[in-house]
Amino acid sequence: MGPLVSNSRTCMKHLCTWVVNPLYFRPALAGLPQHNIMLAVRFIINPNTQLYSTKGDKQAELYSQVTKEKGFTPRTRPAFPKSVFAAGTAKKTAEFMKKRAGIDTEELSPARGRGSLKVALPDHPLTTSEWTKLKEGSSKPERFEMQMMEGLLAANADVNIAKSLLAYVVQDKGTLSYELLLRYLTLCVTAGHHSEVFDTYDIMRTCFKTLDTGASSLFIKGFSQTERWREALGVLEGMKKALLPSPRNYGDAITGAVLHRDTETSWKLYDELLEQGIVPNQDTWQCLFQSGITQHGQEDKLFSVLSYMRDNQIYPEEPLIKTIKAWFESLPDQKWSGKFSFVAPSGECKNCKASLESIQLTEEEYAQLKDEVMKKVIEGSDIFYKTTPEELKSFKAFVKQRPPFDIVIDGLNVANTTPKATHSETLLAVVSELERQGLNILVLGRKHMLQPSRNWDRQNMNKIKQKSHCFFTENMSEDDPFLLYAALHSGVHCNFLSRDLMRDHKACLPDRATRRLFFKWQRGHQVVISHYAPGKRVRFQRVSAYDTIVQTSGSSWHIPYDENGRDRASYEIPQKWLCLTQEH
Repeated sequence: MGPLVSNSRTCMKHLCTWVVNPLYFRPALAGLPQHNIMLAVRFIINPNTQLYSTKGDKQAELYSQVTKEKGFTPRTRPAFPKSVFAAGTAKKTAEFMKKRAGIDTEELSPARGRGSLKVALPDHPLTTSEWTKLKEGSSKPERFEMQMMEGLLAANADVNIAKSLLAYVVQDKGTLSYELLLRYLTLCVTAGHHSEVFDTYDIMRTCFKTLDTGASSLFIKGFSQTERWREALGVLEGMKKALLPSPRNYGDAITGAVLHRDTETSWKLYDELLEQGIVPNQDTWQCLFQSGITQHGQEDKLFSVLSYMRDNQIYPEEPLIKTIKAWFESLPDQKWSGKFSFVAPSGECKNCKASLESIQLTEEEYAQLKDEVMKKVIEGSDIFYKTTPEELKSFKAFVKQRPPFDIVIDGLNVANTTPKATHSETLLAVVSELERQGLNILVLGRKHMLQPSRNWDRQNMNKIKQKSHCFFTENMSEDDPFLLYAALHSGVHCNFLSRDLMRDHKACLPDRATRRLFFKWQRGHQVVISHYAPGKRVRFQRVSAYDTIVQTSGSSWHIPYDENGRDRASYEIPQKWLCLTQEH
């Protein structure tokens, strides 16, 4: 065994040459005994070489554990009726619609994995003859090696089985493909076999001129977990020459620096990530906050992470929020205490009774949003695909000649609220309820609504016109730009009634900051019907009074977060909060 280990790198170089260009070198190798060639292979991939079955160090495993909180039991019942923007509403609505349509959601679930393997995975390393026999039973022998390696990877199998597969492929084909080595590398990185990662790195760097993004990413992750973590920074630098590294690439490098207590390098990498315009992964933030628990002096940096979340309307996931709570409570002599809470519709935190920030825009924010919506949505380059110049001009004059509206109704959208009543009956009930509240109402519709039919009763439409201002566009026009124009033109007090979430119009806005303003305005002004049955009073969902973002008053912090297992669409907001208060 001694000579084999001492000549290990020489053996690796012979294997690299053989793998990268087997046909060219086979004449030279032909004079060598076959066992010498296989000696090189065995050193790298022989399953009997127990020296190379290493696992990740305990430090990395311990560091990845999230601080466990005692006594934290997430509420399973909502405190208040969910709004259209509440996390999980879209998923529940989709499931309800499928059930109502008689569609079995289980039948729609895609099959897991890339496809079933036709042969069973071995549970121990095989000899060359055993692999040959197994391949003969495969339905796709040309893909046997790749399918088998992918199966071993999916099953998180013993790395020695994968090594025996590589040994078989080398003997059978005289070479190892890049793709097969990449799958093997994935298995080694995933399972924390560090020595195997080092060996595969040496092979691939020697045998291939360049490494693709997948291999580079795996080496960054693999090296970051070991004492050779600084080499991951070199791989990261190499990636920058060809493309922008991913959030995961930076995150793995930052994790390597944190694991080895190099806070200066970790924050240097983090600042570089932000300068590139990359949004960090939740795991990266969790690693940094975990580092702050054991290494004090990073408070300003970590508070800046919370400010970034606020500015970009980012919500921590549950594992991260628990780590943030633990970090606050670990700060020496600051006496922070964290409780998981929820917020009443009025905006009051149920834990500390503090009032959260208002959802209403400031005068400056409102003016900025109004200007951008007018330019990009109302007067944008594609507006006349949705209307005509004459119609838009007529509508602007219509709005100008009337007092500011209190609420603008998307007539067609509201009329389709329930199948239990005709469209005009539903719309009349809604308008009548709002009139009882003393509101100045604008109903937007299309001209076909004025043509008497079963759904559009003439008498109901006449009553609607008596109770509200009405503007009917051409049947081919889109009414959303008209709705937005009327609501924003009427002032900050004006709401609008529709279940349309305006995602297309939000996407037209020029930058993330303006889109966040639009979403904030929308959540504070969009009214949605919560319940209506013919002959009964129309009920509306309450408009949010508070803003769902990270916020602080100095002696307290309130951080909304995503619960585990709660699917939230991009336009939805979390319902759970971490309340942090400071004892005096």
